[in-house]
Amino acid sequence: MTVTVDGGPLTVSQVVSVAHRKTNVELGPGVAERIAPAREVVERALASGAVVYGITTGFGALASTRVDAEQSTALQINLLRSHAAGVGPDLPDELVRAMLLLRARTLAQGHSGVRVAVVERLLELLKRDLLPVVPGQGSVGASGDLAPFAHLALPLIGEGQLRVDGHARPAAEALSGVGLEPLQLAPKEGLSLLNGTEGMLAMGVLALDRAERLARAADAACALAVEALMGSARPFLPEVHQLRPHPGQIQSAERIARLIDRSQIGRSHAEDFHHAVQDAYSLRCAPQVHGAVIDTLRHARSVFEVELGAVADNPLVFPDSGQVVSGGNFHGQPLAFALDFMGIAITELGSISERRTDRMLDPQHSAGLPAFLAATPGLNSGYMLAQYTAAALVAENRVLSHPASVESIPTSGSQEDHVSMGWGAGRKLSQILDNTARVLAVEMLCGVQGIEKRRPHGPGPGTARICEAIRATVPSLDTDRPIGPEIEAVAGLIDSGEIDQAGGWQPNG
Repeated sequence: MTVTVDGGPLTVSQVVSVAHRKTNVELGPGVAERIAPAREVVERALASGAVVYGITTGFGALASTRVDAEQSTALQINLLRSHAAGVGPDLPDELVRAMLLLRARTLAQGHSGVRVAVVERLLELLKRDLLPVVPGQGSVGASGDLAPFAHLALPLIGEGQLRVDGHARPAAEALSGVGLEPLQLAPKEGLSLLNGTEGMLAMGVLALDRAERLARAADAACALAVEALMGSARPFLPEVHQLRPHPGQIQSAERIARLIDRSQIGRSHAEDFHHAVQDAYSLRCAPQVHGAVIDTLRHARSVFEVELGAVADNPLVFPDSGQVVSGGNFHGQPLAFALDFMGIAITELGSISERRTDRMLDPQHSAGLPAFLAATPGLNSGYMLAQYTAAALVAENRVLSHPASVESIPTSGSQEDHVSMGWGAGRKLSQILDNTARVLAVEMLCGVQGIEKRRPHGPGPGTARICEAIRATVPSLDTDRPIGPEIEAVAGLIDSGEIDQAGGWQPNG
């Protein structure tokens, strides 16, 4: 598979493939011809002495400060240096790959006024897996992700750092080692390397891929809990959900029903109406809650798909009219909202999961399971502390779910007086996803242990496959032992897609 950058839209799956699997990327035919007209507009503006933001002026609140044409190249270099103000832990490699890809795609669209050499160099770094070292904090998500992109762009001119085989090296040294010379930036090119939403977009696309996987895992975890708690299959009947046909609700119910179908455990109590006239909401309403999460992710996907074909640079160059227009396409509000909504939704996946876990461990609510699923309650504590862990992570997620997108703080002398804080929303979302994978892992561990306590009755073939996948990694809890590593191991099964495979699901299936 090769991903071609030709200025057209990319797909979520293409970005994920490049970011995580290092899929080959190449410049499409005709890109040089596509972007040349906008470059000519910039050159004409420079030659005529026109006042054009970022070409013959300063930046931000310094937009009214004129810069002589002969200083325009130095202006671009100073821009990269001055805006490289990021701090904190470095971004993970997969996120940097996605940012390189998305920035190259935008510039290739032909409204930025850069030379094709800039696009080629971004893709060259990507193809060689020479990854700029980018600190993770410092963007307010409005004039684009300025600080992160400054760090991303500095290595193009031989400054900053590049990660080579996992080790950070001075960019000039790393470039020299592979026979590349630093680029000499032309007017407008430094600005075009910084202005844009592709940092937030990269976060969103990679988070979406993971969030959709967690939504599928939540249905699998719920199916295990239904089996372990001897819950009813009736709330998952398709006719129930056709009366309230939210797409995500229907999808979640179908997945859970498919997993618990033909369950011996379910048949053992199917006609026992004294067992439970109505199951608790965390079981009975799972499709309604999980489905709302699925629909929220579907909305986020639609936002990201628009952005994957958009031009978020500033100023924008229009070759047909010869105009260079300062607009606001760099503002990250659509992305910030989507990232915040995703964080809230995924937090709810963890919240309802923890409630199901608690029911499996509480002998007052577990339909006869031993206290905390321990082999010998009292002598052993079983999974008692696993629920503490889940509760702690859910509580942390609730704090992280406060929306960043309402927290605008003016910057640049109030020239940039409303910002999206979308980058912060993306950073929070990443931690929420980590936490929720572990919360679901706790539920899965308890669900499998609970199902084993229902022997000789066995689960449905679908849930049995999930149990087998987990037991291939984590043995039954026959006596107390440290379970933290086992929670991490099952979270790893979720993230790797092994739970998807056991469930018989394809992505988005």
